[in-house]
Order: sequence, then structure tokens, then C-alpha cells
Amino acid sequence: MDAVDRQLIQALRENGRASYAELGRLVGLSGPSVTDRINRLEAAGVITGYRATVDAASLGLGVTALIGIQLSDATDHEDVAHRLREVAEIEDCWFIAGDDSYMLKVRASDVDGLEGTIRKLSGTKGVSRTRTTIVLSTKWENRVGELPEDIEA
Repeated sequence: MDAVDRQLIQALRENGRASYAELGRLVGLSGPSVTDRINRLEAAGVITGYRATVDAASLGLGVTALIGIQLSDATDHEDVAHRLREVAEIEDCWFIAGDDSYMLKVRASDVDGLEGTIRKLSGTKGVSRTRTTIVLSTKWENRVGELPEDIEA
């Protein structure tokens, strides 16, 4: 990965809808050259997808919570991860170090909906305990910082 690839990645992180012509102007390449580079970055798994960032509250999901999951002894964590994937309310799932094994970001319509999600998680095979933190307000999400200069693909 060179400096041009890093510029393209940074530009796409900031605006995933940028056209290849716009990106080409930014990095000083033709549209077809940009297309080739982006296709190569996608094939290498550096660029994994594109999506719209949406205001959850406008979709009726006004409650956000972070839920830590502790597993039962001798539980296969991959088996639990597979079960968690089936819970539609989970937006993000991280396998973490510390007292909890997983940290989840959950969206719900209201506190009653969140309670139902917690019950669902608590009843999941392999889950021994949950710990919930309700988000009072979001100062920012999906922050796009500068890429480090020394990354390689």
C-alpha cells in the first residue's frame, strides 16, 4: 500500500459516495486507474464494504446500550458468537479482554425493548451474566481519523 492508496482509503472513509472521477482529481490519477486501485484494495480485504450512516432515533431506535457478556465456564466462545449474531438488536459485537468476554452495542425502541433484549441475551446458551450501560447521549459515532503513515497491506 502506498501513499495514493492511503489517500483513496481516507477519502472513501470520509465520503463513501465519492465518484472515481472525484477521487482521481484528489490523488492525481485517471478514473480507470482509481477503479483499478480500489478494486485491488477490495480484493485484498482492505476495503470491506460501503454503507449509509443512519440516525438510529429517526428509525425508532431511541435507546442505545453497551452490554458486557460473561460466559459460563467451558463455553465455546465461537458458539456464543454465532448465537449472538442471531439477535437483531445487536449492532456491534466485540470479543474483548477483561471481566467480560463480549461487548455489544445494542439499539432498542425504548427501555421495555431493551429489557426484552437483555432477557434474550441472558437466556442465550453459554451466557452466565450480562452488565448493561445505557447511553444517555451520543457525542459522536463512526469517527473518521487520519490513517497512520506506516500502514501496509
